[in-house]
Amino acid sequence: MARKAVRNTGLAFLLVAGLAAVWLHFADKNYVYTALRYNFPDIDDYRIFDQRKIEAPAAATPWPVSKNYNTLTFPEELEVQHRQLESVAFLVVKQDSLLHEQYWESYDATSLSNSFSVAKSIVSVLVGIALKEGKIKSLEQPVSDFLPEFAEGDKAAIKLKHLLYMSSGLNWDETYTSPISMTTEAYYGTNLKKLIGRLQAVEPPGQSFSYKSGDTQVLSFVLEAATGKSLSEYAEEKLWRRIGAAHDAAWSTDRPDGNEKAYCCFFSNARDFARIGQLYLHNGVWHGDTIVDPAYVKASLSPSGLPTDEGKTTDFYGYHWWLLPDYKGQDIFYARGILGQYIVVMPEKELVIVRLGRKRGERIDHHYSDLFTMIDAVNKVVQ
Repeated sequence: MARKAVRNTGLAFLLVAGLAAVWLHFADKNYVYTALRYNFPDIDDYRIFDQRKIEAPAAATPWPVSKNYNTLTFPEELEVQHRQLESVAFLVVKQDSLLHEQYWESYDATSLSNSFSVAKSIVSVLVGIALKEGKIKSLEQPVSDFLPEFAEGDKAAIKLKHLLYMSSGLNWDETYTSPISMTTEAYYGTNLKKLIGRLQAVEPPGQSFSYKSGDTQVLSFVLEAATGKSLSEYAEEKLWRRIGAAHDAAWSTDRPDGNEKAYCCFFSNARDFARIGQLYLHNGVWHGDTIVDPAYVKASLSPSGLPTDEGKTTDFYGYHWWLLPDYKGQDIFYARGILGQYIVVMPEKELVIVRLGRKRGERIDHHYSDLFTMIDAVNKVVQ
């Protein structure tokens, strides 16, 4: 009897597994196998995805090194946090010079690491560049000017500014724990265009803030249509080379010669990520070269003021940049990724902080505890 029960259980399992496999195939969800195999996104995922290279210039602009380089002693709570949250890089730039940097595990100043949603802020920078070049005439332009599939139905009302403010009204499913969510499909799937094509408008645009990676992905397709270049090609020519990056970067694509995962998956190192913060610290100007119009930078760092799902006012988000206004007397802005990737800019002290790692702290309202620990520690020792 026992053997028969085991055999029946085994047969039942195989039947269920077979039915699930058939459903996944006909539902076009074969990416689930990849998601289950790798379980959760990692900072080293450039090893498992196709990439498009973003080449650094032949002559990089080296970071000046402060006379006080690596002489600071940070509070113990920051060192504890680095260990607990598994930091792999921590860097501070003060007045355009490298002041402090630390690396853990096998990482160093040249190591690639996933930016995750820091890439959203980079896409915003690229939108600003396209606007300055006239490739985009206005943020009031409807998305349908660039993507004809957005000319139909309620999607026709969506403008570029709605995407930048995360207020598109599209039905993107920003879920990180489900193997069949849109976010999981975007990360592990092989057809971003098809995924975006399934989106529908479920509420009028510009009505409320709702963080959606799909909004960034749509922006990337707008950029491609506006510039005639892939996202990586445009980033290489108009941003990476102009800010004197020291090393090649990479952007993951959904398949060979496919589309960049624009909402995430820009791979670089702490020193070169810091250049993005430095560019915005100087209002879009890099060593006298105006890469982004200062007016766009200012608008990017201004809150949308839209209501949130909780009925509060969005004073923490601009054009794909997170805002921390009047934090202990300082107005701070930053880019962030899901595993505690940060480019933090503190204009009053002319500081840029970059942190890369495997975990982040607890959520506090719309920010995270590790951000506050970093800022407080830097404020204590950097005058």
